[in-house]
Amino acid sequence: FVTFLIPCFVISTDIAFSCQTTDDFVGASSPGDIVIGGLFAVHSEMLRPEEYPIKPVIQNCAGFEIQIFLQTLAMIHAIETINNSTLLSGVTLGYEIYDTCAEVTKAMASALRFLSKFNSSEGVVEFKCNYSDYIPRIKAVVGASYSEVSMAVSRLLALQLIPQVSPVSSAEILSDKIRFPSFFRTIPSDFHQTRAMAHLISESGWNWIGVIATDDDNGRFALESFGVQAMANNVCIAFKEMLPAYLSDNTFHTKVDHAIEKIVKETRVNVIVVFMRQFHVLKLFKKAIERNVNKIWLASDNWSSAVKISTIPNIRQLGTIVGFGFKSGDISTFQDFLRNLHEKPTDNNKFLREYFMLLSACAHLEYYDFQMCISNQSQDDLLQNVENKHQIWRDDFLNANIEPGFIHSTVLAVYAIAHAIKGQCKDRNCKDPSAFTPWELLEELKKVTVIDDDKEIKFDSNGDMRTGYAVLLWKEIDGHMEITTMAEYDPEKGDFIFEDEEKKKEFLDLKKVQSTCSQHCRPGQMKKVTESPHTCCYECVYCPENHYSNQTDMDYCYRCNNKTYWAPINSTTCYRKTIHFLAWTDWFAVFLLLLSAFGVVLVLSISVIFTKNLNTPVVKASGGLTVCYIILFSHFLIFVSTVFFVDEPTEFKCKTRQALFGISFTLCISCILIKSLKILLAFSFDPKLQNFLKCVYKPIPMVVTCTGIQVIICTFWLIFRTPFVKQNFSIPRAIILECNEGSIVAFGIMLGYIAALAFICFIFAFKGRKLPENYNEAKFITFGMLIYFIAWIVFIPVYATTFGKYLPAVEIIVVLISNYGILCCTFLPKCYIIIYKQETNTKSAFLKMIYTYSSKSASSVAVSQISLDSKSSSSRATISDSCKSEKNSVNGNCHFQVPGQRLIKGKVLPKNTARTMARKRLSSI
Repeated sequence: FVTFLIPCFVISTDIAFSCQTTDDFVGASSPGDIVIGGLFAVHSEMLRPEEYPIKPVIQNCAGFEIQIFLQTLAMIHAIETINNSTLLSGVTLGYEIYDTCAEVTKAMASALRFLSKFNSSEGVVEFKCNYSDYIPRIKAVVGASYSEVSMAVSRLLALQLIPQVSPVSSAEILSDKIRFPSFFRTIPSDFHQTRAMAHLISESGWNWIGVIATDDDNGRFALESFGVQAMANNVCIAFKEMLPAYLSDNTFHTKVDHAIEKIVKETRVNVIVVFMRQFHVLKLFKKAIERNVNKIWLASDNWSSAVKISTIPNIRQLGTIVGFGFKSGDISTFQDFLRNLHEKPTDNNKFLREYFMLLSACAHLEYYDFQMCISNQSQDDLLQNVENKHQIWRDDFLNANIEPGFIHSTVLAVYAIAHAIKGQCKDRNCKDPSAFTPWELLEELKKVTVIDDDKEIKFDSNGDMRTGYAVLLWKEIDGHMEITTMAEYDPEKGDFIFEDEEKKKEFLDLKKVQSTCSQHCRPGQMKKVTESPHTCCYECVYCPENHYSNQTDMDYCYRCNNKTYWAPINSTTCYRKTIHFLAWTDWFAVFLLLLSAFGVVLVLSISVIFTKNLNTPVVKASGGLTVCYIILFSHFLIFVSTVFFVDEPTEFKCKTRQALFGISFTLCISCILIKSLKILLAFSFDPKLQNFLKCVYKPIPMVVTCTGIQVIICTFWLIFRTPFVKQNFSIPRAIILECNEGSIVAFGIMLGYIAALAFICFIFAFKGRKLPENYNEAKFITFGMLIYFIAWIVFIPVYATTFGKYLPAVEIIVVLISNYGILCCTFLPKCYIIIYKQETNTKSAFLKMIYTYSSKSASSVAVSQISLDSKSSSSRATISDSCKSEKNSVNGNCHFQVPGQRLIKGKVLPKNTARTMARKRLSSI
């Protein structure tokens, strides 16, 4: 193996604090069966030459840190308490405590001392491939004070797996057991602290903050962890300022001035998070007080309970200070220990001896100046100032500077190591230092359980103790700044716990301070990201139509969850859309229904009139009572069908209304078509047409066939593409309930079929338009069909371009127009004759009219025949003008003289032929 010697560099031969031997390097020590090492930054900085060092010389330190000095005393007190108890059954603990001066370099020198072989007078560190049986000088280490130092020391101690338990180092990276396998701590990692900070900031409604940290491992890791947590809580960091880790850095004061200038300029940033050591914060706050900076300062565990900072003159001018400190326990026995500290010997405790000297050097000053005097004395100046001065003791000073969280975690660290030693000493003689090795103690430490405040706590898999945090609030009480506990933070639950409502009110009062990049967006608005890279900087814009937001600072507006809701611009909620349909109470619907009701009354009135005049020629000429009743019944059904177009649509109404209308109208047109054929058959003199009409004219089969075809069309329609209720969302704030026809093609076929029947009826009626004038039903049928065509031709474009609740009204109107048109043209002329011209509604009058029409028709036929015969024989026919007057008739005969031919059938046409024709037409009608 290879051995190394730990050198002790000589600074000066006449200064008591100079390093003459390796034992002079120790700050405080006490012998014992098992020795525990300690690393504490009792001094805040190492004195450096003006230029970079040329020789590897360890310099003296300056800046005595009372709080960390108290931690060394807490370690000593805990060891003495354990030695005076039965915990280790006669095995005594010793200690060797070293000052790291907040420097990695000096801490590494101390760590080398820990690694030196036991009982080696020259401090030899052996290099071996296997340290399983190696017995170093110490069994475990308590410390160090800063994470950056702990990282370096832990890597060195891991060589021999010497357990290191830190009461202060909180960097998250130290939880990595691969890189730091022998590191433990009695506090939570910075992960929980930064998460708690981000949670507090978010709960207070702040999202635009600044961060100041030291430019060392601890500061950088804390800043990185906080950045992740801030992002998770939608908190943006407006600026980050890094200050040099060492006060001896020439740029330190310049960087402090720059940081203060940044804070002053960022007027929207009212919350500053500070991850720094106490002496850094002290310098920063002094400069901030000079510039009248007033903010909310969020303190990390390093300085959240620092009395040295809370006693700065005019500290209240800085604003509100909220911090996170480690939870504390009962430290009353330690306070008693401090009261009797002046009775302790200082031979083996250079820190205590230096403290006594500082008391004497600064005794003439007031409290804060006294504290600053102690912190600012260098070891060289101290020796000169205390010459010929008597020792002075201030009983209250140390107790006033206690930071309970650090004291408690230090005591826990010592007790955790003691319980691990107890586990190793069950079956071993631990008075022999070689009874067990550090790596065996390490395995035991992983299983240790410590009782703290009646609770069992132990290290987790990362080597951390999740003891929780105290949320501290700096309050001015009676002119002094007091550090009070506002709440507790539970790392397991990730929530704040308040003792009472007053504490909770203090927490809520923090929300009165605004620290945002942009104004809060009210409900009804949403954030619109600007060109800024930060998501916290945005503009507030109104939610668009059909969107809403019901909370402040929403990133986006919610869309109304379905089409049945709507929201106006800048809305905080959605409103249910109004259901629209052609209701019974709508004035237009009432008007249309009154027209339908009038039509029903008109149909019934006509039925009564026709029933009372059953045997009159007019009724018989209309096809008889049966055909009239069928037509009137179909008109009645058409009027009734309009009812199904009104009120809230249902599946039944949608299916019924079109089918009922289509079949009823088809029945009506079919019957009118039969009437048209019958009239044309009765009065037609064209033999070919009469033969055709006689073949076609089958009343009952024709009506059944024509109507049956429409029934088939509607049946297929209802089966395969049935109409249904549809919600129309075309109007933004309303839902229109309407019937979807299911198939526009089927709807078109139904209407087209009716139109085809109406067109055929129109053709036949048009052919009979020159029938007897007083009874010319064909002419009125023609006019009725024209009304139907006009109404439905207009309906198609209007129906296609109309939307809304009045769409059914369009169809009602066209149904009423076409129905009224056909009804009135078919029956009103007959009713007029029945009621007002009863003298013409007799058989004799009817025969006379038919006789007159037949006479004219017969004459026309005869004239046409003669004309044809004369043309075929190429002869001129002279028709006697006497046939055109009564006086030219002889014995009732009219003579037609046709030269070169015989008269019609060899004789004149008698007058009674017209009467015979009239009787035949009357009987056919």
